[in-house]
Amino acid sequence: MAVKTKKSVKLNIAVLCLCLAAVAVSVWLLGKLLEPKYMSGVLEGAMVREYYDEEHPHDVIFVGDCEVYENFSPVTMWEEYGITSYIRGSAQQLIWQSYYLLEETFEYESPKIVVYNVQSMKYSEPQSEAYNRMTLDGMRLSGSKVDAIKASMTEDEDMISYFIPLLRYHSRWNDLGSEDFEYMFGRDKVTVAGYLMRADVKPMTKLPTPSALSEPELGERCWEYLDKMRILCENNGAKLILIKSPSLWPYWYDEWDAQIADYAEKYGLDYLNFLPLADEIGIDMQADTYDAGLHLNIYGAEKLSRYFGEILSSDYGLEDHRNDADIAADWDEKCERYYALLDAQLRELEEYGYLKSWTLEPEG
Repeated sequence: MAVKTKKSVKLNIAVLCLCLAAVAVSVWLLGKLLEPKYMSGVLEGAMVREYYDEEHPHDVIFVGDCEVYENFSPVTMWEEYGITSYIRGSAQQLIWQSYYLLEETFEYESPKIVVYNVQSMKYSEPQSEAYNRMTLDGMRLSGSKVDAIKASMTEDEDMISYFIPLLRYHSRWNDLGSEDFEYMFGRDKVTVAGYLMRADVKPMTKLPTPSALSEPELGERCWEYLDKMRILCENNGAKLILIKSPSLWPYWYDEWDAQIADYAEKYGLDYLNFLPLADEIGIDMQADTYDAGLHLNIYGAEKLSRYFGEILSSDYGLEDHRNDADIAADWDEKCERYYALLDAQLRELEEYGYLKSWTLEPEG
């Protein structure tokens, strides 16, 4: 009788384990189905995860918001100077998110140069769950991701939903479409080495008019994470370069610029503000922007990348890798995808007058 009881207990335990496993798999599958795929319209949510597909290390890593991932072309820097670079950017990427993405990056590779765009230092507190998700959901599970979530959550968020997507996206049943099924287990690439291309043109019609600064001092939390980023780079043998891209919007105040310049001088960092250099770079906001001066289009991004690539090549002595067969083969594929994407966008512009596949709706 006792033997039968033990067998029954073992059987019950086995059945329970199978049930729990089935529930876990079901929860995982439903989460994969219901989480946003970002394959059309809002492409920015698909960018962070693409980094993990990279096969070769990079000499230059960019971190920051749209002022890096839409304003710099790694393909151009490769073609002109043989520089290998990647943009770990995301929409409204806050400085603590940049820090933790960079911390994670050093677990995969050892870049010689880290480039951080300082525009996001205007935000010293978490801003939006939607933007948080576009950065954090794409990160692989790691201590860096956990810390990034802790630093980023708004008051209405809870951490567990970042690890069990079904808890957050269970209400998306009515929004499911063919895209959700097609990309349930894999996504197409939306960037080339982290660069999100736009080939359309929307000229600048007016210069930004700045409002009075209520708090001219950049937030203490931002300085804390800039310190952490600087020390992280020092400990990993990387040179940190601070930049301000030439985007006209949102307005970059002189008071903020002076604080960044003082910080750079104090710690021996290079700070490049490209805004006053727009004419020297050759940027024309009548032709080189797709949204009236907020971001550069491909033509402006290529100009800025040639200019910055020359600085990286001559002043920082980065190696030209174009004669390395393995690396060159990888970048040949990137270049092929880059120009195929450009051709696809130009064909849509000719046919529709706007980028039908790359925007939620036609602009203007």
